[in-house]
Amino acid sequence: MTKIRPLALGVIRRGEDLLVFEGRDNAKGETYHRPLGGGIEFGETAVEALHREFQEELAAELTAVEQIAVLENVFTFEGRPGHEIVFLFTADLADKTFYERDEVGVVLDDGARVHWLPLAEVVSGKAILYPDGLADLLSAQD
Repeated sequence: MTKIRPLALGVIRRGEDLLVFEGRDNAKGETYHRPLGGGIEFGETAVEALHREFQEELAAELTAVEQIAVLENVFTFEGRPGHEIVFLFTADLADKTFYERDEVGVVLDDGARVHWLPLAEVVSGKAILYPDGLADLLSAQD
């Protein structure tokens, strides 16, 4: 049985750039980008999950965390259906050196590339940003 997965993602901006990790869907032959964060565990709030995920993925502390939206994402990944409820938060990185590097590094627990993605690349169609609806939400905020 397939389940709906709750996620908490951090929308961290550097001017017109968004902090993302780079993923690959081999079934679609597609490289995509998504803000960092991850699954909410039982008994954990979305904001607690966000802080935990940033510790696990970048060894990073967050400040000024504020929920901005909830998106529902129904999708196919690697040929399998998926369904997520995504809590989106704006936040700042406590360690300001992250903002100075275009290539931030890799996700500590899986090695995915972490970098600043110019939102203009998403708008132009050059880059794919998930979850669906996030790019529209960000452009509406600007």
